[in-house]
Amino acid sequence: MSFSLPTKGIVFWPVGTGDSTTICIDDATVMQIDLHHLVASDDEDDPREPVVDRLVKLLPKRDKKPFLAIFVLTHPDKDHCLGFKELREKVTIGEIWFSPRIFAEHSKDLCEDAKDFVKEAKRRVKKTIENDGDVRSGDYVRIIGYSSLLEDEEYEGFPEDGLSRPGSVITSVNGEDRSDVFDAFVHAPIKEDEEDEKRNETSVGLRVQVKEGDHTGQALLLGDLSYPSIRRVFDESKNHDNEDKLRWDVFLAPHHCSKSVMYSKDEGEEEESLKQDILDDIEAAAEEIGFIIASCDPIPAKNEPGDNPPHAKARNRFEEIAPNGFLCTGEHPNDKHPEPIVFEMTAEGFEYKAPADRDEEKSEAKATRLASAIAAGSGPASTPTQRVGFGKHA
Repeated sequence: MSFSLPTKGIVFWPVGTGDSTTICIDDATVMQIDLHHLVASDDEDDPREPVVDRLVKLLPKRDKKPFLAIFVLTHPDKDHCLGFKELREKVTIGEIWFSPRIFAEHSKDLCEDAKDFVKEAKRRVKKTIENDGDVRSGDYVRIIGYSSLLEDEEYEGFPEDGLSRPGSVITSVNGEDRSDVFDAFVHAPIKEDEEDEKRNETSVGLRVQVKEGDHTGQALLLGDLSYPSIRRVFDESKNHDNEDKLRWDVFLAPHHCSKSVMYSKDEGEEEESLKQDILDDIEAAAEEIGFIIASCDPIPAKNEPGDNPPHAKARNRFEEIAPNGFLCTGEHPNDKHPEPIVFEMTAEGFEYKAPADRDEEKSEAKATRLASAIAAGSGPASTPTQRVGFGKHA
């Protein structure tokens, strides 16, 4: 694949049903949020990207080795950290960010890459404490969220400036203040989710901004959170006058286009119901660019009960509220030869860089999918408008 990272922008990689998001802050500074490198993707016939191989080739060099400024693990599930050990061995990682919940999961059912991340996180935490916070690139660590685990003796002395709780803004990148070009607002995990038995609900949630002069690109990334947790994120932001920190040009559909974002059971209910309130809030936070991205395999026209994400119902709801379109990494521009979804900062501002055949492929694929859904009895009675320009959402 002939591809280069944008100097400043965001890349969503086609890696199957899993997350791999690359934030390019400038030509020498790159941030990776989650990783899903499948062994099968190394096969030339497999449509999914071998993302570790791509990063090794495309990342800027420092001391003749690929350099990644920040790696963020939203939570230690396999579809968010697969390939981390290989990445760590081949790439210098300036700093890592993670939720303290990962410590609690150390002895539980984690994949080998998650265990390797825990080992590296603990190494950096220990070194940071031993050196009173005086560490260098390659040892930097940032802990996101709340956790009573940090009260344990093992973490006594960890510096306060290495902790970022919900409601805080991070502007430091690899030990340098980069507030002129970057910031990350922490939305989650919030304190109420600390003891949740589901790792998904303790996902790190961020609104990341890349900036160039008067231009700003905003991405809202909420890991695998479901409706109750996302509802709390929006409510907390409103309660603390942080609604502007929910604004997004690009919204990564949580949990790989799961219907759990907007369908949920209330206490005492036997059936899940649509929670239109969260869809309204997500839509209201959209900027003019307004693309919703699903990081997953091609989405079926219809799901059977109990199917894992991606969910057709979620896609239908997202298509109704996305100002300029809904894009699936496994279908972009087609499911035979998917390409990375790229948003780039240009002289005109933050823009979606469409593949040459995207419009034709998109229209044909969508028409086929909708026809199949209607025939199966699951499609909408009418098709929501697909907005491909950058006009203001009416």
